[in-house]
Amino acid sequence: QVQLVESGGGLVQAGGSLRLSCTASGRSFSSYDMHWYRQAPGKEREIVASIMRSEGRYADSVKGRFTISRDNAKNSVYLQMNRLKPEDTATYYCNADGRARLGSSYDFWGQGTQVTVSS
Repeated sequence: QVQLVESGGGLVQAGGSLRLSCTASGRSFSSYDMHWYRQAPGKEREIVASIMRSEGRYADSVKGRFTISRDNAKNSVYLQMNRLKPEDTATYYCNADGRARLGSSYDFWGQGTQVTVSS
């Protein structure tokens, strides 16, 4: 029901910044909790940041450096990443989770965008 398109990934030097964007198509965007996950090669997927209405929550590893926000009028969620570190290198995925409000099948993922941070 929801399709997610991500953009903004790329190659950046340590200490630099990137802004990831995720735009959703479909209905009831405001009913979804939005999340950013990341997965590095050989590692498990981990949650990075979450936002329900307007308040963001973050993994300890990115707290103070990353900021998640959403614009329901644009059906979009963003992840501003500052002071990037090599360990932030991963594929970043946008997730729209409507299971709590819409049902068990309402969980959608973007295809991912690659973030590479060089030393």
